[in-house]
Amino acid sequence: MLAGPCWMALCLRTTCGPSPAEEPAPSLAATPEALGWWALQFTPRVCRHEEAVLMEVGGSLRLFGGPQALRARIETAAAELGWKHCAAAPTALGALALARGGQVGAWGGELSALLDGLPLDSLRQVALQAAWLSRLGCRCLGQVRALPRAGLARRAGPDVLRELDQAYGEAPWSAPWITPPEVFEARLELPGRVESAPALMLGVRRLLLQLCGWLAARQAGLRCFVLRWRYDGHGRDDAWGGELPVRTAEPTRRVDHLLRLSSEWLARVRLAAPVGELSLCCDEIEPLAETASSLLPGAVEITRGEGLLQLLERLSARLGPDRVCRPVPRADHRPETQQTWQPAMQVDKVAMPSGLPGPQPAWLWREPLLLDICRERPQLQGDLRILAGPHRLEAGWWDTPGTVAARDYYVAWNERSGLVWIYRERRLRDGGSWFLHGGFG
Repeated sequence: MLAGPCWMALCLRTTCGPSPAEEPAPSLAATPEALGWWALQFTPRVCRHEEAVLMEVGGSLRLFGGPQALRARIETAAAELGWKHCAAAPTALGALALARGGQVGAWGGELSALLDGLPLDSLRQVALQAAWLSRLGCRCLGQVRALPRAGLARRAGPDVLRELDQAYGEAPWSAPWITPPEVFEARLELPGRVESAPALMLGVRRLLLQLCGWLAARQAGLRCFVLRWRYDGHGRDDAWGGELPVRTAEPTRRVDHLLRLSSEWLARVRLAAPVGELSLCCDEIEPLAETASSLLPGAVEITRGEGLLQLLERLSARLGPDRVCRPVPRADHRPETQQTWQPAMQVDKVAMPSGLPGPQPAWLWREPLLLDICRERPQLQGDLRILAGPHRLEAGWWDTPGTVAARDYYVAWNERSGLVWIYRERRLRDGGSWFLHGGFG
């Protein structure tokens, strides 16, 4: 394992000209800001320098299996975001110069040898002086470094020497670390006109990769994200042409799961016009701890309920959220309103009902059944014998007028009907009527 600092650099270009910002970025490439958020999943020490993103990963090497394994993982994932040039070195500017030069990396004594052979446009300050340096016969960084330092400082200023020293590890270098924002929002301009919603998945994948990196840096999972699109020909200041909120049954930051869910929802969308720009926003997150892996070789972990939740998400996307519902308890003393139905993917804070005093029946009639009365006793295939009660209830005055429930509940029994749950209305206009509301058998 390597000792000391280990830097990895990601850049879009292999050259560093006087105005690199004028060079267009590859199609669908993530912005440096979004790439910096994504890189925070590998190390908290991430910074932006010029057009590149730099990471100090010395403290993360053991966690990800060593420098080669970590570099391969970062390089593969960054390529999906459009950033194809990656290199590693003991210094930040050394790694950046190697990435621009198309090199893989250098460790220890290899750094100086590799940097010496790089072209002049590998470092920004050297590239700014490339015209007169080339007239002196300098074609690489090693030849510039061999020039007399005093004369080079007079002709080019101190910035060239300072940048060379920082790249070779002979002078310190620092930059402010990136801090992830509280809310994730990223935009992506599509390279062409997209006329069908399922074809947007290429751009959605790029945005979701950035989002999941941001979630990993925040050690959180999302409950909902919103995908928006702007139709081709509309300006950036115009309103978004449409949006699609995607909800999950539980907090997650798994890219493959979010991609499948997004694909199901987009399959139901019909675009009114070709789309030219996408946006993804997420502000509903919750802390999410990683599942600890087993220490036993070959152990298989099974997460209970995961398959059911994913099935509910897919069914909601295919059939519509209003067609896949789940029962939710309500804080209400009236038995008939203690439960309601809501979309399975909708997550609300639920107040649990306290329930009625006394025994609760196993079965509840959809509509209370009016009972006959004989000799002031309720009848249900004969006289009902009162065993327990009354359990008084009065609620519902906050609802629509006329829905107030004022009842006395009893547990009653006879040989034909068994054990039943009945109540008597206490409102005068009902004449003290008796109703059958549930059963215990």
